[in-house]
Amino acid sequence: MNNQKLTTADLQAFCQTNEIEAQLIHLSMPTPTVLSAAQAVGCEVEQIVKSVLFLANDQPVLAIANGEGRIRPAVLADYFEVSNKRVRLARPAEVLEHTGYEAGALPPFGHRQLIMTFLEPRILTLPLIYAGGGDEYSLLRLKPIALQQAVPLIPLEMVEH
Repeated sequence: MNNQKLTTADLQAFCQTNEIEAQLIHLSMPTPTVLSAAQAVGCEVEQIVKSVLFLANDQPVLAIANGEGRIRPAVLADYFEVSNKRVRLARPAEVLEHTGYEAGALPPFGHRQLIMTFLEPRILTLPLIYAGGGDEYSLLRLKPIALQQAVPLIPLEMVEH
């Protein structure tokens, strides 16, 4: 598969082409943690959403969760009716291979391929969210409705708070 990295420009183009109301915010410093991202844009920790790639039965699946909640792979295993051993966190090289973006800066959409995406339902109750913007110096600001319009989402209670 193609291992060429996608960029924030690719994400911006995806948003424009698909008429997704989202704004890329370019920061002067990286935001490696949920807390540092929240501080950088002046929002609540729960408004920072993380996009985490898993492999379920060797197929990529994306889990989008807010704040510092821990995504439970066992919930994904239950959804796919497979053993817990058949669901694992994707390695950084696998994240790049399947999405085009590096782990830690992964946006919730605009990937190299369409990926089955699960969403923590609490995200839909927030007025505004910030997601990975394609690199460690960027975040994507959008309303949850724009996220729903960008990619098919499967609501799933999968986070341990």
